[in-house]
Amino acid sequence: MSQVLRQHAEQQFAEELHALQQVDDRPRPPNWKLSPWAVLHYLMGGTLDNGFAISPKYIGSPRLMEIAITTLATDRALLLYGVPGTAKSWVSEHLAAAVSGDSTMLIQGTAGTSEEQLRYGWNYAQLLAHGPSDKALVPSPLVHAMRLGKIARIEELTRIPADVQDTLITVLSEKTLPVPELGTEVQAVQGFSVIATANNRDKGVNELSSALKRRFNTVVLPVPATQDEEVQIVSRRVAEQSRALALPAEPPALQEVRRVVQIFRELRQGQTEDGKSVRIKSPTGTLSTAEAISVLNSGMALAGHFGDGVLRAADVASGLLGAVVKDPVQDSVVWKEYLETVVKERSDWKDLYRACREQL
Repeated sequence: MSQVLRQHAEQQFAEELHALQQVDDRPRPPNWKLSPWAVLHYLMGGTLDNGFAISPKYIGSPRLMEIAITTLATDRALLLYGVPGTAKSWVSEHLAAAVSGDSTMLIQGTAGTSEEQLRYGWNYAQLLAHGPSDKALVPSPLVHAMRLGKIARIEELTRIPADVQDTLITVLSEKTLPVPELGTEVQAVQGFSVIATANNRDKGVNELSSALKRRFNTVVLPVPATQDEEVQIVSRRVAEQSRALALPAEPPALQEVRRVVQIFRELRQGQTEDGKSVRIKSPTGTLSTAEAISVLNSGMALAGHFGDGVLRAADVASGLLGAVVKDPVQDSVVWKEYLETVVKERSDWKDLYRACREQL
């Protein structure tokens, strides 16, 4: 039987979660698998007293994770907010895995998300045959989470139409979901909460109503504060993904990771990070940490399948072009100018400059 491409967090890190459960003697909120202390340890990583190593899932401010975890221990829902690529979905999944042991109760928000997808729908064959009944009701992941006392996750909340978003208000405030067709309701069990994610860069997003905003505690996830922090994130995720994808290439040298991260940070911030602070233009794309990971994975695939298995500048250049140039006109000008004014002037980047010029 073929293996799944990507396991859920509670499956992939089952050994770590079990190890934390064995040593976790702190107070736990009702129906939580781990205490808030253990959830934080799972997210931030570290070594337990028995020597067991917990890998970090989030590299950044522990205080932000403490706020997110304690929000779930109260009656407030959690909104993870920020620019694309700041690990909102990643943090959401791992929080649900650590708190509920189940990260699969997920609703993907889109412009076409309907009330039925958030609340419940109907099995129309049962409905026509027997009328409204519990058998005919098709519960959403949100309803399942309410009944089981688990975490429901809503991805891209601001992509959902505003009138559909507001169907969450009663659930978040009263912890109940009326089912008027049956004259009944679904009441949330202890442990139930909602984690939603939203980013502030997408065009056409729908603003949350003030009533809905009041029911969320918002935690803004920032881009990595320093280059070293971003390099650490990228290196770790590239290594994990290359193993999962079985890429036939060596892990990228730290120099290549650092170069990609530095390019992304400079274009994102509009100035160089080499102490000279040269002003440069920024492209239209976000150039997130997730995209930097993608560039390196793509380069490793090229090196492994069409090269000698060692990631080189030519392998990186192809991914860089695709990541930076989203608008063929505007971004091409920005990228060419960056190559000529920044990359070309760095003596140890000559190989990357030549490789990138060949791609144009």
